[in-house]
Amino acid sequence: MSFTSDVKKELTSNLATTGALLALVRMNGSVGIFNGLTLSITTENAGTAKYIYQMLRELYDVHAEIRVHQKTTLSKNRVYTVFITEGASELLDELSLADSLMLDNGVPEFVKNDEFIKKDYLRGAFLSAGSLHNPEKGEYQLSIASVYQEHTEDLQEIFRDFGLNARVIERKNRWILYLSKAEEIMDFLTLIGAMKARLKFEEAKIMREMRGLANRQSNFENANIAKSVMAAQEAINAIKFLNERKELEQLPENLKEIARVRLENPEATIKELGELLEPPLGKSGVNHRLRKLVEQANELRKIEN
Repeated sequence: MSFTSDVKKELTSNLATTGALLALVRMNGSVGIFNGLTLSITTENAGTAKYIYQMLRELYDVHAEIRVHQKTTLSKNRVYTVFITEGASELLDELSLADSLMLDNGVPEFVKNDEFIKKDYLRGAFLSAGSLHNPEKGEYQLSIASVYQEHTEDLQEIFRDFGLNARVIERKNRWILYLSKAEEIMDFLTLIGAMKARLKFEEAKIMREMRGLANRQSNFENANIAKSVMAAQEAINAIKFLNERKELEQLPENLKEIARVRLENPEATIKELGELLEPPLGKSGVNHRLRKLVEQANELRKIEN
């Protein structure tokens, strides 16, 4: 089951509300005439279809029929249609959609002016055409699709009313409203009543960040190890070069001592080299002496060249 399906399954366990039903009818509904006015509400999610059916009965005592058919001959997806014959006209009147379902493409004005209905409407909008990338894959994006630009822009306005900076793009003759910041996605899930999904999303985000931190730390340590190995090899090569040219014997005693210890302990760290000296020397002191040896060797190479 996808993360989107998990969210929708949780949302359908919420109480029936007019706002959620309104969004589902507004976005997925279509009217027809067959021995009177009929209303069809389609979805590819079986749980959502059952939720619509239950809300119709609980809120308006409307009895509907759920019809199932295959989407296409090439697709395994099933389409569920909640079909209403008796009471369709009265239901549309109750939802203030009698005219706007066919003539108006935006979010009804009374929704925009009611704080509670707006939240429920967003829940219905996500159930209707929402999707959410799996956060475990590191792709933070929540989106709601619509065929109408006006409706999408109205949804964007509602998102902003709740402090969510949603953006809109057009893709394949559809308008997509989306969030791409993890914090805003979690706030939206909380807003529409998907707390379990919000906690699961947050847990996945934290785990991903911890893995990223561990990888960065490992890469940093590996880089430091490689750098230390290269520095040690550079110092050893410089010491051998000076020794071959009989220049090592001419250097001060402290440089000859660090040269001897470095050659005898090629795999030792800078700290370990310092502890082998008499008296012991700190890392900065050891590094300073080794740099002097490398500089001496480089100067001699320049002369010879």
